[in-house]
Order: sequence, then C-alpha cells, then structure tokens
Amino acid sequence: MSNDPTSQPLLRVAGVSHRFGAAWAVRDASFQLHPGEVLAVVGESGSGKSTLLGGLAGRLQPAHGTVEYRRADGVWVDVHRIAEAERRLLARTEWGYVEQHAADGLRMNVSAGANIGERLMGLGSRHFGHLRAQATHWMERVELDATRVDDLPREFSGGMRQRLQIARNLVTRPRLVLMDEPTSGLDVSVQARLLDLIRLLVARMHLAAIIVTHDLGVARLLAHRTMVMRHGRIVEQGLTDRVLDDPQHEYTQLLVSSVVSP
Repeated sequence: MSNDPTSQPLLRVAGVSHRFGAAWAVRDASFQLHPGEVLAVVGESGSGKSTLLGGLAGRLQPAHGTVEYRRADGVWVDVHRIAEAERRLLARTEWGYVEQHAADGLRMNVSAGANIGERLMGLGSRHFGHLRAQATHWMERVELDATRVDDLPREFSGGMRQRLQIARNLVTRPRLVLMDEPTSGLDVSVQARLLDLIRLLVARMHLAAIIVTHDLGVARLLAHRTMVMRHGRIVEQGLTDRVLDDPQHEYTQLLVSSVVSP
C-alpha cells in the first residue's frame, strides 16, 4: 500500500441510508473521494442528492451506514460519532459548505468583510488589519469589488452573494468543499462566470469537492467523476465523460437524452 497521502481517500462512505418517517430518501450509498477530486451528484428533484450531502456534512444522522473523513493529521474519524464540538471545528476549518441559496450560507446583517473574516476568527485570529486584508484579498479572488468590503450582503446581487459565500468558505483553505446546487436560480451568463470561477479555484487549491446539481453541463464542466441518483439510490457512477457519453443505466440514458426533465 502506498504511503503517499494523496493516494488515500479523503472520504469513505459505506452503506449510508436516510429516511424521513417511513420514506427512504437515500438507500445504501457507498463511494470514496480522493484529495483534489471533484465528484458531481446528479439526478432529478427528489432523487436524494441534497439529503446525501447533508449526511456527508454531519447535518443529518443516517439510519444506517458510515461517513468517514481523513483529517489533515491523517486520523480517520466517523463524522457521525465524533463529538459535536469536533464536528463544528472541522466544519469551519477543513470543510466548506456552499448552500444552494447564498442567504442561507451568509450572515446577511453583517458586512461582506465580516462574513469572510468570521471563519478566521473561529480559528483564533483577532488582528483587525489581518482580518480585513484577508477579506479584501478573498473578495478579489472571487472577482468581487474589494472596495465593497463594508457593504452588507443584501446589497449584492444573487451571483455576487454566491461568490461571497464561496470566499467565506475558502478563506480557511478547507480540504473538502460540499456544494448544493451552487448555480441554481442564477441567470445563464452569471452561472457561466460562477462555474468558471469554481473550476479555477478548485484546481488551484487542489480541493476535493462534491457538487450536487441537476444540470449535466455543470457535471461535465467541473467533475472528474459523476454519480447518478434515482429514488435515493446510486444507479451509476464513473468517470464523467464515460457516464455522460456512454451511459449504461437506462435512467442515466434518459437524463442524458433530456427525456427526463430536472
């Protein structure tokens, strides 16, 4: 077995199932994710994509199965068995979570700069000059006007809010980022610019990312691998080009041929 840490998985998901009441939202999901790898989870609404993502982040307790994460120190932890304090620490340091609606992932009543600096403050940074410098730096990295560092998120457009949310998540240089429909509800031109930005940042920072999307174009642009879900089950997974150009499962074939609408 190789001792190269990049050859080892970052995330191991085994037999994860979630249910709401009597209805199963996710059934027996199993896969691995490696450092620097981008995985797209696709399927129509109600297929279980977002529920799975919430389980990976520790937000939803699975009925069955395990979600194991390899920390920066090399130690494997079960996301659902560690103490809540450790899970919160990982969530603001080694993980990022980009909400579908940016307002859910931002503090709308504080400035753009404070939104970005908050995660650094969670790590103990208290020097105002450093926090402000990092905020303006990251606003520039996500192509926001750094002179608006003191503006409130509510004064930003939808696309700008999503960029701000991405900056807020990446300022601590996480190893794993989970994204739930990051381009949903945005104009096509805004979507294109945001996707280009995500692709650039993920590659430059060597991030591992899981991106939930109903848009196969997003999967093709961003993901090394694609996983297709239907009725809570993973029906197909593999290299993105293979899954989208030569789908094996009949449901994937329907998605690719646009017979099934998102």
